[in-house]
Amino acid sequence: MRILKYKKQINGKYKIVLDNNQDLLLYEDTILKYNLLIKGEISTEQLKEITDFNFQCDVYYVALKSLKSRFKSVKELKNSLIKKEYPKDLVDNTVNRLIKEKYLDDRLFSKSYINNQIITTSKGPKKISIELTKKGVSKEIINDEIKNFTEDDQIKKIDKVINKLIKSNRSRGSIVLKNKISTDLINMGYDLSIINKVINNYSFKVDKDIYQKEYNKLYKKLSKKYQGIELEYKIKEKLYQKGLLYNE
Repeated sequence: MRILKYKKQINGKYKIVLDNNQDLLLYEDTILKYNLLIKGEISTEQLKEITDFNFQCDVYYVALKSLKSRFKSVKELKNSLIKKEYPKDLVDNTVNRLIKEKYLDDRLFSKSYINNQIITTSKGPKKISIELTKKGVSKEIINDEIKNFTEDDQIKKIDKVINKLIKSNRSRGSIVLKNKISTDLINMGYDLSIINKVINNYSFKVDKDIYQKEYNKLYKKLSKKYQGIELEYKIKEKLYQKGLLYNE
């Protein structure tokens, strides 16, 4: 087969027109490897070898483009390529090449991911560690890099969360509110010992307006069913469940 002409495409590939009316869309790497700018002809055997190599280039450049859009762990990139239905052996070869070329590095990825989570979220170290584990990062790397999320950093984050939840409280009493904040912080991935160190500095006192508002709401609702002492008992029971002790 004789090469009739080349035409550069917008995406950096080259369209090669053969004399058998067949068009090839090849990467520059393929053209250089097989000297296609100099050679005027391609044999049938060469054509298969060229298309196979070009397919490898396709996996590589798709992977590279994916990494440029967002830094990924090795597992994330592998899963992304497998979802595109590339053969597993080509995916593995591509990933190994990218690791050698320093485009893929789980340690650097973890460092970047942890810093980003510290800056942009309220997540604690345990939650971030779980997320990194799901992304296929080894325990050894996670344990090393999560140390960058210092206790001082955690205390500042916990302080912000507590202040925010106290300010947004509209119905909970002191005990219930304190327990809820502790539970929320545990779910965010903070260690209970650090949570207690911070939360014990706060005085959880019920706002009289919250107490009155909840009392009125319950009175309106329960007075349709109860009266007198029984009504007061039911209201106080419900207030107690919310942590709103009537003697606060």
